[in-house]
Amino acid sequence: MAEPADSQKQLASTLRAAATWAAEAVGGGQSLVFAVGETAPHDVRLRAASGFANPEDARAAGTALVTHVRDAIAATGASEVAADVLPGGPRAAGGARIHPVRAGDQLLGALALASPAPPSEDQDRRVAEIVGVIALALDHARLGAECASLRAGRDKAGGEDGETNEEVLRLSEALFAQDIELLRNNEKLGKIERLKNDFIEKMSRELRTPLNSIIEAIISVLTGEDDALSESAKSALRSALDEGSAFLRTLQNILDLWRIKQGELPVECQDVNFRELADEAIFSVQDAIGERNLRIETEIVEPFPRLRTDLAKLNQILFLLLDNAVKFTPEGTITIRAWVDEGMLHVSVVDDGIGICHDDQQFIFDEFYQVDEPASQKYRGAGLGLTLVRDLVVLVEGEISVQSDIGRGTTVSLTIPLQQA
Repeated sequence: MAEPADSQKQLASTLRAAATWAAEAVGGGQSLVFAVGETAPHDVRLRAASGFANPEDARAAGTALVTHVRDAIAATGASEVAADVLPGGPRAAGGARIHPVRAGDQLLGALALASPAPPSEDQDRRVAEIVGVIALALDHARLGAECASLRAGRDKAGGEDGETNEEVLRLSEALFAQDIELLRNNEKLGKIERLKNDFIEKMSRELRTPLNSIIEAIISVLTGEDDALSESAKSALRSALDEGSAFLRTLQNILDLWRIKQGELPVECQDVNFRELADEAIFSVQDAIGERNLRIETEIVEPFPRLRTDLAKLNQILFLLLDNAVKFTPEGTITIRAWVDEGMLHVSVVDDGIGICHDDQQFIFDEFYQVDEPASQKYRGAGLGLTLVRDLVVLVEGEISVQSDIGRGTTVSLTIPLQQA
């Protein structure tokens, strides 16, 4: 049986896993796990969350839901929540519900769950299983605390209280049985995670290898057989090359996001020439600009020393920001502004594009998020670029923010700590 400190770590780990599992079970929603106080049932506390851009958003959602959770935890079933209570954007488009968490007659907490679409019967069944996992974890912690308190009282009294000894024995047996069930649940959660990881690894191998071969073959034909090809054939091959390259970038973004979540994308610092990095990023998006009246400028504030940070990640961040700016700026100017101040690199990518309305700005870093359906049809992409930018910035311990006005453009600003070069 786990000691109190280990038990709390196990509880926190299980609740985090259950929150993640719940958000994924409804197709990428938002979940919050609440626990009630041991002596005051109305003392509701947020214990875990998933599907939010940052902890601050999760805490704000938890605060907004506390009153509804208090009203719902005494209910006999799931309670609907008004759509405007949990402003989760597309992740909460299907509405939100609060599921009471009980073990027998004991009220333990609640699972608040928002979904992109109304949940299906199969999703409801999976959510019910997750509620059971949360109930078991919270009840195990409750019984563990009760057992520890009885033991402390018994030991203080000299251990002669037979009735207390029997109760401690009963609770110990119950805790042991719950330990076994928790191990089974954790094994199940781990198996799901392993299956997901295996799928992503196989997708990487099975899709990237033939895709690279196709791209190389198209390039070979375009360079080696240029004189023998008609203009229509060249145009078709270039179009296929663009489509293949875009698909490969999307696949790579998915894999990078997964590696970040798995902690498999380490930070590797080295000396960086920012001017060269910016020029390389600008060159990489020239094909996307095409014949449009759109130019990219750089404004580097002197003195600008050589930097020491993660070259690959900063390069990827710059490319993704420029690629996004080019996509949503029909004409005008995109400016990369950079300066160094007190050991911090400050970078802003400013465009004259279509802009983002204020209500949508809080969601643009969400995975697969696009502002609206017409925009998603006109401006192609999977909605992963800014999500990956945010995760890469966080990975190098930086910060990112967005300012935008409809029709007046967007400014994405980031701050990254530097090592001494």
